[in-house]
Amino acid sequence: MDLSTYLAGLSMGLSLIVAIGAQNAFVLRQGLRREHVFAACLACALSDAVLITLGVSSFRQVTELLPWLDPVLRYGGAAFLLWYGIRSLLSAYRSSEALVLGEGAGASFRTTLLTCLAFTWLNPHVYLDTVVLLGTVSTQFAGSRTSFAAGAVTGSFLFFFSLGYGAQWLRPLFARPAAWRLLETLIGLMMLGLATGLVVER
Repeated sequence: MDLSTYLAGLSMGLSLIVAIGAQNAFVLRQGLRREHVFAACLACALSDAVLITLGVSSFRQVTELLPWLDPVLRYGGAAFLLWYGIRSLLSAYRSSEALVLGEGAGASFRTTLLTCLAFTWLNPHVYLDTVVLLGTVSTQFAGSRTSFAAGAVTGSFLFFFSLGYGAQWLRPLFARPAAWRLLETLIGLMMLGLATGLVVER
């Protein structure tokens, strides 16, 4: 294990994943509600690990072999983000005491896991960060790509589990229905913005 390369992968991975996005917002929400937090964090981190490994090992070959992947992910991801954004805005509009943390029936484990995976695998920006960007940077470490990938994967695990379980410190704030409605509104608007960006960018 090359420590300097491992640390480079760790810092690079964290710098890319820390930006607020659909995936992070979902994990934060699960952490605040204490609903299937471990499963959400693990699903995101393992998905990142697979994509990082793919990017570091063969990102050029993937883009050459699957030229159709970009438009499929772009429009599929936009449709999913649009649906979830509208859902969040409706949740904020219709909110009542049922949204107070610790009350009400939460989503099932299956629904939570599928939603979490959709946020990861239907988001083209995830592929840009993990497969393309990290894959490109890893070429600078030709003799120690494994160490670079290990560092980036570690960064992903650290971030998602810190976000999911660290959210509990914000629970007193979001114990108020008004604060929860604001969060749902912001998440909804962000999802709609991301969906628009996926369709119009190029």
